[in-house]
Amino acid sequence: MASTQRLSRAVSERDHTWGPPDAAVTLVEYGDFECPHCARAYPIVRRLRDELGSSLRFAFRHFPLVFHHTHARLAAEAAEAAAAQGSFWPMHDLLFEHQDALDLESLLGYAAALELDVERIRREVVERVYAERVAEDIESGEESGVLWTPTFYINGYRYGAAPDLDGLARAVTEAARRPVAR
Repeated sequence: MASTQRLSRAVSERDHTWGPPDAAVTLVEYGDFECPHCARAYPIVRRLRDELGSSLRFAFRHFPLVFHHTHARLAAEAAEAAAAQGSFWPMHDLLFEHQDALDLESLLGYAAALELDVERIRREVVERVYAERVAEDIESGEESGVLWTPTFYINGYRYGAAPDLDGLARAVTEAARRPVAR
């Protein structure tokens, strides 16, 4: 897990996290809902969450690559709109599971499937209510040296290898075995 780059902003209450704050490992992903590499990482992260349980805290931060993925920012803002209704993680999962359909109507369909207030989601996405929130994630990613997605940080250090997801799983598992200086 050689790295020269550190996470510029520590995980905090503003982040979408899964797992306890005192977990042995904090894994941060800068991701893009339309990125095929992120979609390949998604089941690996889920497996790590299942296997490590309370030993892992996972945080997802938005890093939509808008020049390559035309619906990425829209999907990120829809995820934030879902978060405002307490459903970030269910929306996160649906977006990765259906990343070939991220237009507004599809996003509203996912909101309906989650039994969210669809008209509120529509209004907030159209009015770009969460654009600043997404921009803050992008800014923190840029400060941390993120250039592509997915980019992972394990206990604050960039996972420096190419996105070999088996390698990521090994690195996270190894980090879980080492005590963390707090």
